[in-house]
Amino acid sequence: MAERFGFHELDVEDVLSKRQRPKIDEYPGYLFCVLHFPVYDKAIQRLNAAELDVFLGQDFLITLPNVELLPVSRLFDRCQHDPELARELFSKGSGYLLYHVLDDLFDYCFPILDKISHKLDSIEDELFEGRSEEIVRDISNAKQEIISYRKIIKPERTTLRLLERHTQRFLPEELELYFDDIVDSAERIWDLLDNYKEVLEGLESTNESVISHKQGHVLAVLTVIATIVLPLTLVASIFGMNVRVPGEGDIHAFWALVGVMIALGLGMFGYFRYRRWL
Repeated sequence: MAERFGFHELDVEDVLSKRQRPKIDEYPGYLFCVLHFPVYDKAIQRLNAAELDVFLGQDFLITLPNVELLPVSRLFDRCQHDPELARELFSKGSGYLLYHVLDDLFDYCFPILDKISHKLDSIEDELFEGRSEEIVRDISNAKQEIISYRKIIKPERTTLRLLERHTQRFLPEELELYFDDIVDSAERIWDLLDNYKEVLEGLESTNESVISHKQGHVLAVLTVIATIVLPLTLVASIFGMNVRVPGEGDIHAFWALVGVMIALGLGMFGYFRYRRWL
């Protein structure tokens, strides 16, 4: 294809490289661009960036994804089985066909956002059900997905604005506004990701506050228990010394001490309850 269409050797090198940043290179006879789209990698169970290399000429469109992108495959399969659809897409120029490819790809991005939104709703429900310790991992996974998605979309926004200007020579005049829709889709995705990021940060902060409050309550209870036991231990230590003490050898003295210790413990417990420390 490089020999047939006269592609620059640097573009061929970019296609063969494992990872390229999103960019656009313009030449007299064609346009070369690199775009990234989120895909779910089942092997690592995380979002990953799929690269789509595009050669756009006056009478051709070549797409080279590094992994299968279902919207692209499905679009061209539909064109193969539906001659009317193929005629409609191909008759309006290569730029119009590229618009449909990108439109399907960005439409494919929104279900992933819906899944992230559902995860945030689930985290919120679990948080208010008192399962704060169990959702720490869920918060971490959701944060990782949002960060990965933002890393993919952020450099894409600038590239799409450039693409909107450079593709005008491959579009009929009445279709020049079509790529505005692509840019708007990217901006909507970015706005949703910003919103999800703020929501997740709020949920994480709330969850940390709940966990901290629970830990503080546990420490308060342990402190109160230690404070109640301390004077009882002191009384027991004094009368347990290897010296003669009042009432030594008298069984009634033992029960008197036990009664004093019980009364002291209950009194301190009642005082702590009165002060709402328990």
